[in-house]
Amino acid sequence: MKKLLLITLLLFSLNITAQHKHRERIKALKVSLITKKLDLSEKEAQKFWPIYNAHEKEAFAIRFNEVKAIKKEIRDNMSSMTDEKAKELLDRLKKAEIKMHESRMEFANNLSGIISTKKIILLKMAEEDFKNKMLEEYKKRRKEKE
Repeated sequence: MKKLLLITLLLFSLNITAQHKHRERIKALKVSLITKKLDLSEKEAQKFWPIYNAHEKEAFAIRFNEVKAIKKEIRDNMSSMTDEKAKELLDRLKKAEIKMHESRMEFANNLSGIISTKKIILLKMAEEDFKNKMLEEYKKRRKEKE
């Protein structure tokens, strides 16, 4: 029994390590794409990346802590949910989406003194390109598995 538990824990930790490496690799690809598209000077990069990383951290927290928890609660309670509970969950979801929007606006404002407006637009386009490339890769790998 102890061996089975040990093997299970080992496999679990290997899976977590692999997922972490995968996330780090994706993050590195995103940084590379953004760096290439924006063609940041050294001075711009020194100021840009701390602001970008802080925004990414905040956006992640909103998406995965708040929105994900609300959506899980909606899924788990959909069949027995009252209109009152649905309204409360919808209000919470709206507040989280507003918080995300405000975070994006603050991020753009923070960047305006560091990089040009054109580069802020290029950043938005680069992020969209990256997201589309990741989605295409996901679809491709999914087809390969089938």
